Amino acid sequence: MTGPLSWIEVSRSALLANWEHFRAQAGPERVLLPVLKANAYGHGLELVGRLLAEAGQQWFGVHTAEEALALAALPALREPKLLVLSAVPTETIGRLAAAGARLTLIDREGLAEAAGAAEAAGIDLPVHLKLETGVNRQGIRAEELEALAAALAASPRLVVEGLHSHFANIEDTTDHSYARGQMERFAAMRARLAALGIVPRLAHASCSAAAILFPETHHDLLRVGISLYGHWPSRETRVSAQAVGRNRLDLRPALSWKARIIQVKPVAAGAYVGYGCTWKAETATRLGVLPIGYYDGYDRSLGGAHALVRGRRAPVRGRVMMNLTLIDLTHIPEAARGDAAVLIGSDGEERVSAELLAEAAGTINYEILARLGSHLPRVETA
Repeated sequence: MTGPLSWIEVSRSALLANWEHFRAQAGPERVLLPVLKANAYGHGLELVGRLLAEAGQQWFGVHTAEEALALAALPALREPKLLVLSAVPTETIGRLAAAGARLTLIDREGLAEAAGAAEAAGIDLPVHLKLETGVNRQGIRAEELEALAAALAASPRLVVEGLHSHFANIEDTTDHSYARGQMERFAAMRARLAALGIVPRLAHASCSAAAILFPETHHDLLRVGISLYGHWPSRETRVSAQAVGRNRLDLRPALSWKARIIQVKPVAAGAYVGYGCTWKAETATRLGVLPIGYYDGYDRSLGGAHALVRGRRAPVRGRVMMNLTLIDLTHIPEAARGDAAVLIGSDGEERVSAELLAEAAGTINYEILARLGSHLPRVETA
């Protein structure tokens, strides 16, 4: 066997088709902000950044300073506009500003750090204010707006370019009353800031579910995360979209995960397989050994999942281990060492989706994708 034993493929055409949809939805009057946090939802930060930059995208959302600096280093990104959506180490602020980054301010302490760093570097630093409307994690509360405005007035190096918020349960339910309450609180806080003399040019509150379901959340900048990569945020989002006639959206999953069979092992009837002796071969069995496990992002709870081999489903047998997983090839006699097994993706008429694995693992498609090991090679495909 040559080449990598396990790898992730990212379809350029699928990714760009999804991007084109949301670019059209944003229109010329709004900024489109693809969110590339968590290694581009497992797809590969540099790969996705390059593909979108080559298509003309210059704005990106990330979570960390490291992600912003990695994107800024891409040759294809000629005029980067990078919004860091969370706090950053103070010592990175100068480099981030030089790289075209905008910082998110979530409290007055962070504001003071950013103002001090900008003053020390002699730079004007664009910032976005994160407004707390109902998630109750990071963000500025309504009762803090006056003090925040005073702190900004005393920090001339900070240029307020935007303000934003995030939804708590917009994709988890078909009852969007809480989300509508958040929209109202966002509008009220925005109006209060305007009365205090803070009128940034960019307001934004969308996520993928909001982008699909609620045009009123698009404001001046459209943030899109998981749906950029071809996935519905949830079953509830799809049901809600159907109810309002927006379910015709043709999202194309861009990611496939494959691993080679590194050994075909005959197992006698009555033999136990794997750690804990949790699976027993009732008849003579052929097992395929895959060089991936929970270290790579294949969750330990996926003992009842399937891989695809030569267009057929091969059940996982026994426990998923740290670096190895066993699949049943008994009914696929032609399967051989070196064959590629599909862990996420399609093979012939069969498909294993991130959503199917999430259901088997008792989690969400976001986690299945975001936990894919960054050490796995990402390969661009058509």
